[in-house]
Amino acid sequence: MDDNNIFFWVKAIVTAGVGAFGVAFGWLGWLVLAWVVCMAIDWISGSAAAAAKGEWSSATARAGIWHKGGMLLVVLVAFVTDSVLGIVVENLPGLGVQYTVLVLPVVLVWYIFTELGSIAENAADMGAPVPPGLLSLLAAGKRAAEQAADGAGTDTGGTGGE
Repeated sequence: MDDNNIFFWVKAIVTAGVGAFGVAFGWLGWLVLAWVVCMAIDWISGSAAAAAKGEWSSATARAGIWHKGGMLLVVLVAFVTDSVLGIVVENLPGLGVQYTVLVLPVVLVWYIFTELGSIAENAADMGAPVPPGLLSLLAAGKRAAEQAADGAGTDTGGTGGE
């Protein structure tokens, strides 16, 4: 088989997969995927940073997994919150308001910025230079998600992330 033909088929399969994912899950699915990828990279880079400093331990790695599990629960709570709000708004007679989602995307964006900041910190711990502007940008993104949540009448609980 010709090398160009292989690349054509690889591109076609990847494009079809991305298209199918987008059709099935939409923009919210891409946010969930980005969050899951960021969580995995954060855990791996945190483990690598600890190993680079000679501080890796299985107990700390397990604590990181439990932390990620807690984040999963918060995302599930946000999903259920959006679902319940949608059902209530849809079934209240004469309300005239449409509701799709609000809480889940805000929570996901907040977690994504939290994870990206942690990844950048892990990279710095591994010896990579991290532009200070990048850390400021990530902190601003996290603050913007918090403000969106506060403006919507939700409470972020003041909890920090890893």
